[in-house]
Amino acid sequence: MLYRAYQSSMDSTSPMRLAAQYLGSALWQAQDERTATRRMAAFLDVFSRMRLTHSRPAYGITQVRVDGQEVAVYEEPVLVAPFGTLLHFRKQSPAVQPPVLLAAPLSGHFATLLRETVRTLLRDHDVYITDWHNARDVPLWHGGFGLDDYTRQIIQFLEAVGPGVSLVAVCQPCVAALAATALMAEDDHPATPISLTLMAGPVDCRVNPTAVNKLATDRPIEWFRRNLISRVPWPHAGTMRRVYPGFLQLTAFMSMNAPRHKKQFELLYQHLVDGELQQADTIRNFYDEYFAVNDLPAEFYLETVERVFQTYDLPRGVLTVGDRKVNPAAIRRTALLTVEGERDDICAVGQTVAAQDLCTGIRPYLKTHHLQAGVGHYGVFSGSRWNQQIYPRVREIIHNATELYGARTTPARAVSA
Repeated sequence: MLYRAYQSSMDSTSPMRLAAQYLGSALWQAQDERTATRRMAAFLDVFSRMRLTHSRPAYGITQVRVDGQEVAVYEEPVLVAPFGTLLHFRKQSPAVQPPVLLAAPLSGHFATLLRETVRTLLRDHDVYITDWHNARDVPLWHGGFGLDDYTRQIIQFLEAVGPGVSLVAVCQPCVAALAATALMAEDDHPATPISLTLMAGPVDCRVNPTAVNKLATDRPIEWFRRNLISRVPWPHAGTMRRVYPGFLQLTAFMSMNAPRHKKQFELLYQHLVDGELQQADTIRNFYDEYFAVNDLPAEFYLETVERVFQTYDLPRGVLTVGDRKVNPAAIRRTALLTVEGERDDICAVGQTVAAQDLCTGIRPYLKTHHLQAGVGHYGVFSGSRWNQQIYPRVREIIHNATELYGARTTPARAVSA
């Protein structure tokens, strides 16, 4: 009922927003310096953007500078599975660079939220990303997708990339990335990551709990099941699939910083009125991405809340994938980097570095931790400090591991799921 009510509301207001979009565009083209006209155009622009979308935005990465030269970049699906695609950003360059799989969160937004992370990594690496699909678009006959399936999917993607791959996980997938690496290391799998970078992830949520952690522990898992899970309404491809709607996740995130978001829309309006289009575009682009929401499979959401945020299975040593127990101590030949942001109010300082103590089989000289001063959660993987201070550490870990364990010489080829 919740999802159906949301869909009805969106359908009923869509004509007004479309009208505002077209009228605002016409006023911008015809407007002069008259304040009233510009203010009306700015108002209509802001109003038309206060809406949610449910399709993945474009990455928009068409070229990147490599060794001082601009080279073309093409998106190439390597492996397409029901709930996600292994997407390769193939560069038109003969340079052989270390392969990197970027594990993106499945947490209400699309993997394009890591667009800047991808763009930066592309300078020095052969980059792949876990491009998760919107669960409301996955037909019911594909079955469920839980935390174990998510971990196995990362393993399958690593296998597709092949030996010599480094794994970089941002936020939520840090637990699954560590579990996948441990299972592959235990099996002596040839595609076991040679380096593992965990960035602002909830490895041990018992440490310095945030408001997000407290929300997850204030109620039993049955409350989440009864109140936050809905069935996808007709006419979407995933009709009747149980999901945690992306609009609920976005509402939760925005409520944590409601005054800040309100201020940003006020600034957008004022920039448009003042003709400061570059500053306005920065805010527009952020919210175009932020308002593109991705529904989560109900199984994955509930198991993540319970096993990561409520019972702390990984740090307690009881995490399993299927019938296999995850043993981080089995990781021996993988360099480990953990990264945290000093002002992170989603995944606090101490939660990610906890992986260092869990991975007792990794020799000390292969372990590194970086605490970035002055950044919050998103500043860990985007913005100036990511580019200037964090990324050099990530690049160093990957390239050192490549020198130590050897580099792959041929790129992955497209395979079937």
